[in-house]
Amino acid sequence: MKKSIKVMPFLASAGLVLSSVVPAFAQTGQINVVSREDGSGTRSAFVEIVEVVDENEDDMTTQTAVIQNSTNGVMQTVAGDEQSIGYISLGSLDDSVKALTVNGVEASAETIKSGDYPIARPFNLAWSKDEELSEVAQDFKAFIDSGDGQSIVEAEGYVASTEEGTEGPAYEASGLEGTVEIVGSTSVTPVVEKLAEEYQALNEGVTINITSNGSSAGMEAAQNGTADLGMASRELSEEEQEVLEHDAIALDGIAVIVHKDNPAEDLALEAIKQIFLGEVTTWEDALAIEATESTEESTEEESTEESTEESAASEEAEEATSEESTEESSN
Repeated sequence: MKKSIKVMPFLASAGLVLSSVVPAFAQTGQINVVSREDGSGTRSAFVEIVEVVDENEDDMTTQTAVIQNSTNGVMQTVAGDEQSIGYISLGSLDDSVKALTVNGVEASAETIKSGDYPIARPFNLAWSKDEELSEVAQDFKAFIDSGDGQSIVEAEGYVASTEEGTEGPAYEASGLEGTVEIVGSTSVTPVVEKLAEEYQALNEGVTINITSNGSSAGMEAAQNGTADLGMASRELSEEEQEVLEHDAIALDGIAVIVHKDNPAEDLALEAIKQIFLGEVTTWEDALAIEATESTEESTEEESTEESTEESAASEEAEEATSEESTEESSN
């Protein structure tokens, strides 16, 4: 806004600055918001990170949002509606939809690990503090944390959660027998399924059953003992941490997705926040926020560079004046 107001005050006074920075080929019209259901770990993480909450940290997702109960549900809805926007686990992203960059940063394993991509969260496994994990469940966890397990995590498009990552110790088959019940997040399910598949191939006497029904359901199952391990695609609440142990098995980005034919490529985090709060309802306004923020950042950078150059020139002039005065004094 700073540059726009300074350079084009007549446009600003006419209220035309925002529309002037939106490309003619940009997406236009109503935005149709698609969100996950209450209890979804992806939704909890998304609204917390993007700040789609009120002063009491309560979820304030717009009441007009279309609610879907699974990652696939969100993807299918967005894939069928050119005006829609939604969010999913990065690891579940496929070519049926398009992921937007956020603040100009693409969601990738590299940008999540570096901290540059702003919408990221842990994938957690949790178990009851009141009951010791079965030997088989403990061994499965050891496999996940091993270099072999973390290699699968990275191969599936997530970020290794352990300090050693793929360089961690190799896993040795235990030869155990038994069953492990795992319940929870639909976002965590795909990578846990891959891990379970590899683990069972190494330990043929083990059966791992996975129920995909949401993070909150997973935490409840871990607490009441109907599951050995609960899956959550978010941080555990304070209440959950009082009764559950937990361990991050991977780091994941939350991709903001649109229809493949939507020409938009990037949105500011602030624009995404306002969209899901229901404060911004058209693509023109959303893209204007993005373009204006980019312009403001560019202006601030230019201003800093100009200030630095002026300061350097001033110092050079002072040094020259000082040298002249010294020569005159010597003479």
